[in-house]
Amino acid sequence: MAKQDADITTIDLFSDDKRPGRPKTNPYSRSVQIKINKRNQVKRDKSNGLKRVEFKIHQSVIEQLEQLANNKGVNRSELIEALIVEALAKQQD
Repeated sequence: MAKQDADITTIDLFSDDKRPGRPKTNPYSRSVQIKINKRNQVKRDKSNGLKRVEFKIHQSVIEQLEQLANNKGVNRSELIEALIVEALAKQQD
């Protein structure tokens, strides 16, 4: 049987071949790994009582939020949540 360069399933034939980069530690492709990781993140968030919300706002507003979050020592999502909770509390008054 001849050695095929594309055949990497027979390790004994390729023990002397050096392959560039880190060794593969996960059997899935990168795109599949990303989907699995995202699914697991959504499950973790759901178990912690969190729900993902996505919306579009202007870049200048994002920059102001970033600056305010840095000044307060929190991340942007925590700041947005606090602002929404505050606005909802004012609405109920």
